[in-house]
Amino acid sequence: MTIAIDKESGAERSPSQHPATYRKIGIPKEISPGECRVAATPDTVKILQKYGFEVLVESGAGEAANFSNQAYLDAGCRIIVDTETLWSYADLILKVRPPIWNPNLNKHEADLLHEGATLISFIWANQNPELVEQLANRKATVLAMDAVPRISRAQKLDALSSMANIAGYRAVIEAAQQFGRFFTGQITAAGKVPPAKVLVIGAGVAGLAAVGTARSLGAIVRAFDTRPVVKEQIQSLGAEFLELEFEEDGTGQGGYAKTMSPEFIKAELDLFAAQAKEVDIIITTALIPGKKAPTLITKDMVESMKEGSVIVDLAAEQGGNCEVTKPGEIYRYQGVTVIGLTDLPSRMAAQASQLYGKNLCHLLDDMGRNDNYHVDLNDEVIRGALVLHQGETVEPLPKVAPPPQKVETPVAEVSTVVKTRSTPTWIWTVALGIALLAIGTIAPPSFLSHFTV
Repeated sequence: MTIAIDKESGAERSPSQHPATYRKIGIPKEISPGECRVAATPDTVKILQKYGFEVLVESGAGEAANFSNQAYLDAGCRIIVDTETLWSYADLILKVRPPIWNPNLNKHEADLLHEGATLISFIWANQNPELVEQLANRKATVLAMDAVPRISRAQKLDALSSMANIAGYRAVIEAAQQFGRFFTGQITAAGKVPPAKVLVIGAGVAGLAAVGTARSLGAIVRAFDTRPVVKEQIQSLGAEFLELEFEEDGTGQGGYAKTMSPEFIKAELDLFAAQAKEVDIIITTALIPGKKAPTLITKDMVESMKEGSVIVDLAAEQGGNCEVTKPGEIYRYQGVTVIGLTDLPSRMAAQASQLYGKNLCHLLDDMGRNDNYHVDLNDEVIRGALVLHQGETVEPLPKVAPPPQKVETPVAEVSTVVKTRSTPTWIWTVALGIALLAIGTIAPPSFLSHFTV
């Protein structure tokens, strides 16, 4: 029988016994292969309960991230044993990965949603049109955490940045494990050990996290990005910013990089070819939204690297920046270890779950919590993340036209000429004559003789 476990009494009771005024949030167990994250931790469920929600957690949902059922019970949640019951009773389902086929139930997770329910997770709608159609058939409201706009007001909801930060950090840890040498330089009794040289391609959130981590371990770090605006950020972390003598800005919409011209691409590939011969580790993070990841490290470049070098391709899931990357695998190619892992955030499941859970809390806070919960179609953040509203596709908000610029009418300069009143000439003549007469009355005759004609 499907049951829910009551924390205080330990008694078994149906979830439907709770007041209808509390919206129920369901936290299912992730079933994607290798996924260890969970959408809510014992800490974040406390926040959700403060917001007025009732939280139902599937039994074992947090075990892979080291969160036990008891930890959720202690946080005030109820544990639901049966998967279908969790999905059917929840008003909102919070997930990490998009819904997939559940082989144990012989059903798709999308079909487990009750009609009109809300799903919040990573969706990748452009890559999963069939999933979106399935969810539309359930009249679902769907918010995609991968579609949160990259604007200042939405930074607290930016789950992509949260996961990218972890991926960049973990990339350096994975590289260090495979490298087999010190990152920092060492002077020992046996001799001097040079520091590792690391090249990071792409200075987004993941790239900057990789730069900072590698520098903290003592490596010499170089970084490249098509956007000149990140130069100061890279240098502030103690790394060298590699520049091309090429006037082209790669800054695209939303702070992402854009596709560059063929001439620019050739110039950067020449730069990478030269760097590949010098560095010990290359970490690539370059992505272009909605497109396959660009190939930046060719087979020839890999073959030119020193034996024992390491490549970490953070774009492996989108096709990879390295020509020889195998998504989901670590293998050696011509003496170079190529890491194409696609689950780096999941390898730090506890930390990733905590950050992702906080992102979800901020989203539900912006949506009015439990008492004032609503989907505001006029909010650019909510509208940007909204894939479906009650089963209907939602178009982005139209861009607001910039206010017309005021045309200032030039004001003609008025020359201010101050006329000074001139003294008439006759007055000066009379004054001079009077002065001469006065002098004549007291001057000797010899002085006046000078004025005689």
